[in-house]
Amino acid sequence: MKVSLRTTNELKKITYRPKPFMQKCSNAILPKDKTNPMNKLIVVTGGTKGIGRAILQRFAAAGFDVATCGRNEEHLARFKTEMEQLQVKAYTFRADMRDVEQVAAFCKSIADLNRPVNVLVNNAGYFVPGSVLDEPAGTLESMIETNLYSAYYTTRGLSNQIKTGAHIFNMCSIASIKAYPNGGSYAISKFALLGFSKVLREELKPAGVRVTAILPGATKTDSWAGSGLPDSRFMKPEDVAEAIFSAWSLSPHSVVEELLIRPQLGDI
Repeated sequence: MKVSLRTTNELKKITYRPKPFMQKCSNAILPKDKTNPMNKLIVVTGGTKGIGRAILQRFAAAGFDVATCGRNEEHLARFKTEMEQLQVKAYTFRADMRDVEQVAAFCKSIADLNRPVNVLVNNAGYFVPGSVLDEPAGTLESMIETNLYSAYYTTRGLSNQIKTGAHIFNMCSIASIKAYPNGGSYAISKFALLGFSKVLREELKPAGVRVTAILPGATKTDSWAGSGLPDSRFMKPEDVAEAIFSAWSLSPHSVVEELLIRPQLGDI
């Protein structure tokens, strides 16, 4: 029986290469942090306040990196700081979503992140009361540009980043299904946004991309500032955000096509 003995010099040539820690612990649960490339990404237009902000806060709490746009630099900077305290990446861009060119620039900035968009919330919009016969000229155009075109062009602009398994939410309104006095051009634009949501749902169904229209009633945001109504007549932005998160949390086999949420005491 022969025994092969290695010289000292031969042993020196044998290098021990331990397996990387992550290879040994492939099932380890790591804490979320702002350098974690595994975080999902949510994009919310007009997300520095109101419902949009509440949505971003809810998804950030679940470990999502967040991206948004707005017109106010100070609000964007404050938002970024607050989100990063949750140990996620926060991307902010200045953009007026009424302007198609600025929408395109915002979409390019998101595309330049070189990341898939897992959740898109077309939230940018505004409300001005008035009647069709009496509101100032240009009101309809302004409402359509902000409440409809911004969602249309943002969705188109991010189409290459929206992959199978993604979820698109469009911020419609009770005004999308119910006309009311002083709804004016706002109601027209929201009816159109619901129509856009229905078309998008059918087009993206085969691609495995879910589309949900959100139809919230009166929610305590700046739109109702000075109304004089008690808080009990309004929903909280956080409630709308939680409902959206719950809809996203369903398995890929199911989709909430329309999410109608009203204040407990009814419409205002």
